[in-house]
Amino acid sequence: MTAKKPTGVHGVVLDTRTTFTLVEFCSACGVEQRRIVEMVEEGVIEPIAGQDDWRFHGEALLRAKRALRLVRDLGVNWPGAALALDLLEEIERLDRR
Repeated sequence: MTAKKPTGVHGVVLDTRTTFTLVEFCSACGVEQRRIVEMVEEGVIEPIAGQDDWRFHGEALLRAKRALRLVRDLGVNWPGAALALDLLEEIERLDRR
């Protein structure tokens, strides 16, 4: 039995100015557009305000990926994922104080 060698590291470098179109956001999350629409409708993530076509900040990408893991791994629904993420972010904010 031979061990698989890692083929490379994949990732996205984010800063506060990074934005994604809806197509780019779907690709970065690895999901179809309907999943992103569901997350927006349930308040899990928000597109950048004032845009005719949806664009998302890099922070929304991190939040979306966390939400997708909660839904996939724990069977949480979208409203539950939104609440869990809000609480986790509040804990992180308090820890930074």
